[in-house]
Amino acid sequence: MEAVTQLKYSIVIPVYNEQENVGQLYSRIVETMREVSDSYEIVFVDDGSRDDTFKILSEMCERDARVIAVQLRKNFGQTAALKAGFDLARGEVIISMDGDLQHDPAEIPAFVAKLSEGYDVVSGWRAQRRDAWLTRRLPSRVANWLLARLCRVDLHDFGTTFKAYRREVITDLPLYGDMHRFIPALASWSGARIAEIPIKNVVRQRGKSNYGLSRTLTVVLDLICLKFLLDYSTKPLQFFGGWGLLSTGAGGLIGLGLIFKKFVYDIDVIQEHGPLLFMTVVLIVCGIQLISIGLIGEMLSRTYYESQKKAIYSVREVKRRISPVRVHHAG
Repeated sequence: MEAVTQLKYSIVIPVYNEQENVGQLYSRIVETMREVSDSYEIVFVDDGSRDDTFKILSEMCERDARVIAVQLRKNFGQTAALKAGFDLARGEVIISMDGDLQHDPAEIPAFVAKLSEGYDVVSGWRAQRRDAWLTRRLPSRVANWLLARLCRVDLHDFGTTFKAYRREVITDLPLYGDMHRFIPALASWSGARIAEIPIKNVVRQRGKSNYGLSRTLTVVLDLICLKFLLDYSTKPLQFFGGWGLLSTGAGGLIGLGLIFKKFVYDIDVIQEHGPLLFMTVVLIVCGIQLISIGLIGEMLSRTYYESQKKAIYSVREVKRRISPVRVHHAG
């Protein structure tokens, strides 16, 4: 029996209600990959679409064995859809992109060329954005500025899905929430080499965008979570314990001052410094609680890293056309 050849490229595309775009996107990817390699697959992940997206993808699978269509049971979100695609992808290089034609497949060779220079992750940079200024560009600029400084990764654009990864970098990364936008930061933490290339920001022609200003709050919260995970996920006591000691220490010093006044100057502390006494108690109690949270976090952290990871998605169906296996007989 012939050995199974490792695919060179996997193109992972999460889609949600993109029946008007997936056909053209597929055609443009096929046209582009003729110049890159014949060894590739296209993994479409239908994130609970309510239109005919999966029906169209299923028809593609029947015509082209290089197409894989994954249908999730419901709309889990872009991060979960990407993770499902990454888990199924077989290529040595995994390229992710959106399914709304705002990412031009013709730019895939530029990502491949940059990876060949020795980088592990190549991220797209929408240098000339054409989105609405208030609802898209301003929140994105603020979020990218915060990310670059908090995560110490020098990128201009974390938000775009158009990225290329070496397989070994992406397959073991924990992804949940909206963490897909933070993959470069997570990969950098594990020592990956990261580069950035400018890409076009194509205006959406058909369909409705699923993103807006309302996602900004979610991004900020995920950013806080990411910062904690990168710096303190394995040592939560250092974070909570530090603040706990500071709070307890401040409360203790104020309490000692009040005790000194009580016994040296015979002052009625409750009557003269009631609010200060209350603050002393609050600081000490909060400090003890923070230290306790840190200790609990240490135990949970050890439990997490020793336990088996649970998938963040549920697959309803996977369609692919299996190519016949050729068997060679001796003699």
